Amino acid sequence: MAGTFQERKLRGMFAAFDADGDGYLREEDFTALVGRWGRLPGVEPGTELRARVEALLMGWWAALLEAGDTNGDGAVDMGELLVLVDRLPTMVADVTATADTVFDAVDSNGDGVISPEEHQRLVETWNGRPADLDGVFELLDPDGDGHLSRERFALLWRQFWISDDPAEPGNVLCGRIPGPR
Repeated sequence: MAGTFQERKLRGMFAAFDADGDGYLREEDFTALVGRWGRLPGVEPGTELRARVEALLMGWWAALLEAGDTNGDGAVDMGELLVLVDRLPTMVADVTATADTVFDAVDSNGDGVISPEEHQRLVETWNGRPADLDGVFELLDPDGDGHLSRERFALLWRQFWISDDPAEPGNVLCGRIPGPR
């Protein structure tokens, strides 16, 4: 069962995915998310990367619907999302594969690393709005070299989706965590 911290962390992501703000995730919300990702350089419609991003996001929608839509209404609420989240520790390979595609979509200059600017773009694309990330990249980049390697990004991505440990830096990969309600 997802802990209190993990649920709070994922509430922000749920809100970002819920394009119409009705408190439910539906296929249309994931289609809107694909559209947001399609505005990134290299992820435009018709590109190979766009096809990968779309397959990835819609694949996660299908997994979410299968795992969480217990009442069969075609919509998933926060509690139903947490059903899939509880399964993620057994799906590390799938979560890591997701990180690879996201990395490729965000590494807009193709240099094999994610810069602070590319990280900002990642967070704003996921959330669909500007984000204040002052000091966040420094938490993700403990060696201070100014970038995230593919391996480091995959570790942070797994921490974001799987970890319930507030001390792990990956928790802020997709932006600041909302305060308790």
